[in-house]
Amino acid sequence: MLERTLEPEVMDTCEEAMAYDAMDHSAVNEAFARDLLALPSLGTDFLDLGTGTALIPTILCRMHPEIRIMAADASRWMLEIARYNLEVFQCASRVQLHLVDAKEMIFQSNYFDGVISNTLVHHLPTHDAFFKESIRVLRPGGILFLRDLVRPESVEEVEQLVAAYGGPDAQGQQLLRQSFHAALTLDEIRTLVAPFGIPRECVRMTSDRHWTLSARALPSKQEFAPGELQVPLPETSNDA
Repeated sequence: MLERTLEPEVMDTCEEAMAYDAMDHSAVNEAFARDLLALPSLGTDFLDLGTGTALIPTILCRMHPEIRIMAADASRWMLEIARYNLEVFQCASRVQLHLVDAKEMIFQSNYFDGVISNTLVHHLPTHDAFFKESIRVLRPGGILFLRDLVRPESVEEVEQLVAAYGGPDAQGQQLLRQSFHAALTLDEIRTLVAPFGIPRECVRMTSDRHWTLSARALPSKQEFAPGELQVPLPETSNDA
């Protein structure tokens, strides 16, 4: 089994943020938004943790006429580029940017209809505080919808996936390679969320390289029920 190798928790230089924004995440981001919006009884007020340059919020605004999103990230440079993207896609009135550590948030408890995140989990060295905070700010009946990469079993498998999804740019390939090495396995994420009342069946493989956690908080907020998630076809874009 390939051992987990951590990468930096925050991409907080101008060069890193610009390189990330330039990568083609369109297919992966659109699949994330489409799968989220297919869930029933979503509500309208969402928190996107690790939003990066806020590309998923722009897609959600295009697909859902009433959604409102608090787009949060720990990187100032990511949010600077996000501000530009919100203006380009004309959704600044429905997306608010917030500089925050996802492990220690100032938001009111039981506030958001949904807490979402795409490829943040593999950046975190530890995860208990992240899940405690995500659940704290989620209202009873709300949706917790997270997606990230799965760590392959071998270096050979990593390289096969990088070749398939890393694109032509060497920097993008290296970012994806590092992300695979830093990712959790399916068993690891299922074991990690169990103490928070999230059943194992809430976490499923949803492509050849992603797990997705789709869970609805029960009224007590101490237990979760599986979200209704259909397994999509594998995406054909890189995702670091």
